[in-house]
Parts: sequence; structure tokens; C-alpha cells
Amino acid sequence: MTLTVHQFPCLSDNYGYLVRDDSTGRTACIDTPDAAAILAELDRLGWGLDLVLNTHWHADHAGGNAEVKAATGCQLLGPAEVTGRFPVDRVLAPGETVALGDTDFEVLESGGHTLGHIAYFAPSASAAFVGDTLFALGCGRMFEGSPAQMWASLQRLAALPDETRIYCAHEYTASNARFALAVDADPAVKARADAVFAARERGEPTVPSTLAEEKATNPFLRAPHLRPGLPPHEAFAALRSEKDVFRG
Repeated sequence: MTLTVHQFPCLSDNYGYLVRDDSTGRTACIDTPDAAAILAELDRLGWGLDLVLNTHWHADHAGGNAEVKAATGCQLLGPAEVTGRFPVDRVLAPGETVALGDTDFEVLESGGHTLGHIAYFAPSASAAFVGDTLFALGCGRMFEGSPAQMWASLQRLAALPDETRIYCAHEYTASNARFALAVDADPAVKARADAVFAARERGEPTVPSTLAEEKATNPFLRAPHLRPGLPPHEAFAALRSEKDVFRG
């Protein structure tokens, strides 16, 4: 079985994702950052839409739910935190599995950016849709969760197979690379940053990355190495605090 991932930019720096199970043609949208853009891409591809899979409650992830459902008749699935803010038909909890035709998505707990954030991992496709938890060379801000919660979520994602493609929700990689260079002198970080800057100069996306790349170069996954002597979640918290005020 195969999964086709159609990635497209929307809003100022978001990515939209339409994912299609090739054996059945069933299609899902990961989050609804921009309903008009999603509907235009579906029309261009000639695809219907069966599911929306929300990662968290922020408007640039669930704000298009109502419009997309009205246009397509799809079912809206997401964490409990979306309810009361945007429409949801079925609430998901970590540990559940969502079937998209013959492709199964495991629902992973990934709170920290928001308390109830979830991610979706398709083992058969080696793909993880991680919303705003893990970014290419970065991670999300902690608007609601604690450093311990966010660190646990990052470790949960880091435990996936190294070949997993990480589909994050924003093109923040150049900014993240500048911070990574400021805190990590490893040659692999410099090489990846150079590749990122070159890709952005060409107007190319830097997403997806692989989990192996993130484990080797992402400062937030390397926090215990970069801030030795601190408990891992405190090392992470120190780096996240530095990134919050970084202006490089």
C-alpha cells in the first residue's frame, strides 16, 4: 500500500497536507489552515475529501473546519481541545488508530505547544504529521504546556523509526537554522543549515525532513548534549527560553 502526500504552502508560512490512500482513493486533510486553499487544491487534483485530522485547536490548524466540511461533507476528527472552538465530529485520544482506507494512522500524544496536541503516524508510509510540536531544526513554543510535557512529547516522536518523514506545519527552518548555528558547533548542523539557506534562496521547501536528520541536528532533540549537567527536560527548557528571545 502507498500513501500520496500532497503538500502546498498557504497563509504566510503554513503548509497544508492532503494525504491519499492510493489503494482506495480515500483522502484526508491534515488540519485546515486555509479552507479556500484546501478546496482549490482538492479541485485541482480532482480528489474528494473523507477526513480532516486536526492536530490542535489553534485557528491556523482548525479554523477552516466548518467551511471544508460544508463544501466536502468530510468527517472532522481531532483532539478534545478543538471542541467548543471549532466543529469536530469525532474526538480522538492518544493510543487510538484512524483508518484511511488501507492506511492506518496512530494517534500520538504530543502536548506542550497546546495541552492536548496530537500527532499522526502512518507506519506503513513512514510518515508523521506533527503539527507544531516538532519543526525542521526546531520545535513549537509552549503556549500552554510545561517543559517536561513538551520534552516527553519530543522524546515520543524521537522514538519513531529514523526513516520517518516528519511533516511539520510551518516553514520556519531558516530561522531555526540560525538559532541552531548559535548554540551548536557540530559540523552536521553547519552542513544542514547551509543546505536550508540554499533551498530557501531557490524558493524550495525544507519540509519534510527525516527523523534521523532531526536527531542529528535539531538543537531541541540534542538538548542534553548541548546543556550537559542539567536534567534533560531542564536542558530543553533552557534552550527553548533562549530561542524565545533569539533575534539572530
